[in-house]
Amino acid sequence: MNRSWRFFALIVAAGTLATFPACGGAKTGKPKVAVITNCTDPFWDICQAGAMKGGEDFGVDVIFKQPADGSVDTQNKAIDDILQLGIKGLAVSVIKPDAQSKKLKNVAQDLPLNNFITMDNDAIETGRLCYVGADNYEAGKEAGRLVKKAIPNGGTIALFIGNMDSTNAKARVAGVLSELAGKDVRPEVEKGTFQDKYGDYMLHRKQPITDDMKQDKAAQNASDTLEQLNGTPNLCMVGLYAYNPAKILDAARKKDLVNKIKIVGFDEDLVTLDGIDKGEIVGSVSQDPFNYGYESVKWLAHIIKGGSKDELPQKATPHSLITQDGKPIAGSSVKVLKASEYAKTVSEAFKKK
Repeated sequence: MNRSWRFFALIVAAGTLATFPACGGAKTGKPKVAVITNCTDPFWDICQAGAMKGGEDFGVDVIFKQPADGSVDTQNKAIDDILQLGIKGLAVSVIKPDAQSKKLKNVAQDLPLNNFITMDNDAIETGRLCYVGADNYEAGKEAGRLVKKAIPNGGTIALFIGNMDSTNAKARVAGVLSELAGKDVRPEVEKGTFQDKYGDYMLHRKQPITDDMKQDKAAQNASDTLEQLNGTPNLCMVGLYAYNPAKILDAARKKDLVNKIKIVGFDEDLVTLDGIDKGEIVGSVSQDPFNYGYESVKWLAHIIKGGSKDELPQKATPHSLITQDGKPIAGSSVKVLKASEYAKTVSEAFKKK
């Protein structure tokens, strides 16, 4: 799946996904597969576009469900409901592996051919066939490099994220802090242990600030933190879930602090992309959610059609960076996309509709 198609998918997701039914899957006689996310967000709209394209390309009907909130109970109910629809394969972004692995392992055993995979958020103990998603530790390190680009001589950082229960959250936070500390701090983060300082960077509150994947709480967290750190020099606020950077930017605009603080983001939220293009956000790590959906459906269909499990992906989905100038940043070897060119591609996609 080339990058230009993924750019096109981004704008399709932003502008037209309302035309897709929430649960998809027309009665065509094709085998049905399901993709269940961890919450509702424009990030998942992009993923949905990829999943629907995968359904067309690989001959399956796709049921795509975005649970209304980020709670385990809501996601578990969505899984139970979809299992009643006769699906032949399932992909899930697991919210809390510790709390859900036993249930999901049983779900996998009940599916034809044990056709269960994890997507975006891994849960190894489920016995999943494979994982489709980024290496979140390495992606987190890219966010750490953006922090160093923003405040190269050190300063204060505040980390914002949905929760610290999921695999991707722990790995993402560990990646940021490891990059800043100059050493691997994953064991400490796994234990929930944090330091005041990582290299030359002070960690506000000595822990990430969580919002339970509730966007109103994310907005309040950003506003409260700006109040608490008012006047702090060399401040960088890092939003590690798709909606966090936009909430930080909105809070900074309301307090007339844009460009007086630095913001680093994650994912392809359209407000984040606009902020990068305007120079209000330093940059963002792009996970490629379109391909998450596309590849998830591809591999579920592969198993249904008798494909070998040996062919399932063993490597993470590549990630990239988006910045205003598109130039390489120190320490990074991933592709860097220029925000203005990204915006032009998005505009052209609109014209083709």
